[in-house]
Amino acid sequence: MGYISLQFTKVKGTSDTRMSDHIERKTIPSNADPTRTHLNRELIGEANEVRNRDHAITERIQSAGIKRKITPNQVRAIRIMLSGTHEDMMQVQQSGRLNEWCNDNLQWLYKEFGRENTVSAVLHMDEHTPHIHATVIPIVKGERRKASQEKQDGKKKYRKKSTDTARLCADDVLTRDKMIAYHNSYSAIMEKYGLRRGERGSEARHVTTAQYYRNIQREKKEIEAEVQQLRQEKQETQVELVQAKREIKIDKLKGKATDAATNIAESVGSLFGSNKFKALEQGNRQLYQEVVARDESIENLQTNLQRIQEKHRTELLNIQAEHHKEVLRLNRIIQKAFTWIPLLKELFRMEKMCRLIGFTAEQTATLVVGTPLEYSGKLHSEEYRQSFTVSHAVVQIGTEQNDKSRLFLSVNRINVSDWFKEQFNKCNQSVQVKQELKKGRGIKM
Repeated sequence: MGYISLQFTKVKGTSDTRMSDHIERKTIPSNADPTRTHLNRELIGEANEVRNRDHAITERIQSAGIKRKITPNQVRAIRIMLSGTHEDMMQVQQSGRLNEWCNDNLQWLYKEFGRENTVSAVLHMDEHTPHIHATVIPIVKGERRKASQEKQDGKKKYRKKSTDTARLCADDVLTRDKMIAYHNSYSAIMEKYGLRRGERGSEARHVTTAQYYRNIQREKKEIEAEVQQLRQEKQETQVELVQAKREIKIDKLKGKATDAATNIAESVGSLFGSNKFKALEQGNRQLYQEVVARDESIENLQTNLQRIQEKHRTELLNIQAEHHKEVLRLNRIIQKAFTWIPLLKELFRMEKMCRLIGFTAEQTATLVVGTPLEYSGKLHSEEYRQSFTVSHAVVQIGTEQNDKSRLFLSVNRINVSDWFKEQFNKCNQSVQVKQELKKGRGIKM
């Protein structure tokens, strides 16, 4: 019996275009098989008659009657990926139960999050394991958890808000208790497909798609190296076999020549005497024994070749198994590191951003430990595809005020994205001024 796979991801900002392009296959990822993309299915989007996933998110929020202003950092949607162990999901597909599995997933989404809040569900069949990308809007009603806590603390409330008003609140939807309940209820529905939930407290963690394919590529290179070594050893053995056959062929030709000489000797045996004839017969037998020995040598070489091939095949399987264990062990270590050090992922993201902007490895090492860096030179923007010159700027990595789990890179205390935008606008204004000056010079009074 395999395990369920249930992953939740918060979506912030005014748009989730990048993920929508991935889900709707406007862009084809490297791990997808283009020949199977036509098997993907919209399970909800087409029925809702909306233009696309982003439009569905916006439509639901606007139609929910939310009166409170939605901030830019507020979670507008929750992405849910539903799947299971690869072998069990392939069994579901091969047994013709995929439509039933999809329908059970939709019914579970409607029950847990509401039919009107489930705005998109897409079945992907062109990747390694069949899975569903679902999108729900965290619209809830009832008293806010914060207000309830304030009542328990005895704080005075000056204005009581209606508890029936619709609110956009992912924190109420993704509480710890509810997450446990989601996994319990989902595993109960998936049990008939041979899928169950993982053990609570287990150190097993999900591996990201990118990390999974990096591991596959690394294992592939190692296996290719082993196969190349086996091919080289096979070629060397074949060379030895060809050489042995050549020697045997020569020996056979010598044997035929000896037989002819023996026949001649028999016809004139009386001229040379019986002793010489016996000597020729003895020599012929000796040559025949050598030919037999050569044949046995060839058979031994072929047997050794088969044994070597089987040995290397066994060693290759053992190496693959050891590599797989090592990959699992390293993944557990990485996941533990992310759990123990929450900012570790953010530090990796900052390190990548510094490298793309143009900082050296030494400068990046200074920044990621939180030390300010005085920098003069050029900073490159991937968004605007150009570099901007800066002189004696103070660059530093810090935590965002609204979200301490997020890091940002600042230039002269300005977020680097805002700084790039400011520099880009200045360049455009400078170009416009130069163009206006050129036009002014061309006017004759």
